[in-house]
Amino acid sequence: MTAALPPGYRALVIGAGGAIGSAFMQQLRAEPGCAAVHALGRQTDPPIDYARPQTVAAAAAALRAHAPLQVAIVATGVLHTPRARPEKRLADLDLVAMEDVFRLNTLGPALVLRHFTPLLDPQCGLMALLSAKVGSIGDNRLGGWASYRASKAALNMLVKTASIELHRTHPGAAIVALHPGTVKSALSRPFRGDEIGRDPGQAVAQMWRTLQGLGPEDSGSFVSYDGQRLPW
Repeated sequence: MTAALPPGYRALVIGAGGAIGSAFMQQLRAEPGCAAVHALGRQTDPPIDYARPQTVAAAAAALRAHAPLQVAIVATGVLHTPRARPEKRLADLDLVAMEDVFRLNTLGPALVLRHFTPLLDPQCGLMALLSAKVGSIGDNRLGGWASYRASKAALNMLVKTASIELHRTHPGAAIVALHPGTVKSALSRPFRGDEIGRDPGQAVAQMWRTLQGLGPEDSGSFVSYDGQRLPW
């Protein structure tokens, strides 16, 4: 178990304009021990836009004055775009659509890892990047959704790799891949998300409880919203 977050801890939410990101903003703002919550997204100042990689470095530079950060939530990701729909079979694979999915699910978060992990508190920093259970290779029994599955599996490897490096410089910090479950959002709506998903506030409350129970020994884990450890 990690030591309790210090009084007056500082938090960051990347992807604050989305359903889960905005719910994390509300959750953290309501926490009595949280002194500040910084929001980053495509519409913030400074912005983070994975289509413009230079914005990630610029946003990290702008946040440096507020470091160290004790909490960082990376709530970005995409399942479908106007050009990309989840594939039902290999014949549906399209390179341009795959590039869109990987940019948003893997390449952009990779740049976040590069530029924002140095801002984490070395003794009690916590970074969680939203992944997905369907990114588990060991749990894949249905096939399909190749681009989404592969992009999240690649993200999981980035998290694991980053955790090993981070341990050398931030021994008290933890970085994890976090499965949010099905949440009512634009991402899940075309796939019955409004019927089977939880409200973003409920989902975030569950995730926050789980995150508060993690410590440095959990760094590099693939964790579900309810605390279960998921197979790679």
